[in-house]
Amino acid sequence: MAEVRFYHLQSQRQEDALPSLISKALEGGHRLVVRLRDEAQVARLNEHLWTFRPDSFIPHGSAKDGNAALQPVWLTHLNDNPNGASVLIVGQGAEASFGDEIAVACEMLDGGDDEAVGAARARWKAYKEAGHTVTYWQQNERGGWEKKG
Repeated sequence: MAEVRFYHLQSQRQEDALPSLISKALEGGHRLVVRLRDEAQVARLNEHLWTFRPDSFIPHGSAKDGNAALQPVWLTHLNDNPNGASVLIVGQGAEASFGDEIAVACEMLDGGDDEAVGAARARWKAYKEAGHTVTYWQQNERGGWEKKG
């Protein structure tokens, strides 16, 4: 069973919060798939991961780059895992399903979107009923994360 983490965005946009979450997973030796809503979001995050800090970048690729098996972080809008990732980050509005190869699934949640919150509650319940470990992380005003449940 996977560990499912809900990340409740409050002080940053998803695009600005993702680099720290991705970096933390990479530091732990994990490969990741970041699934976004559409190709436009993939393109924006692709650019952002190269430029979010002037002194570093996050190694990553997408269908535009190819060579998925060589990419430690794969950006996609599809329900795929071509780089053999064990960590999945699901962006706002993206499909939240995952297979047995995923050990940790992280869902980004905009608390200001009532419809998204309702859908997340339903997924939380379904994950729990399926036997997954589910946790809730809330963003603080500094952009860090605090485990709340």
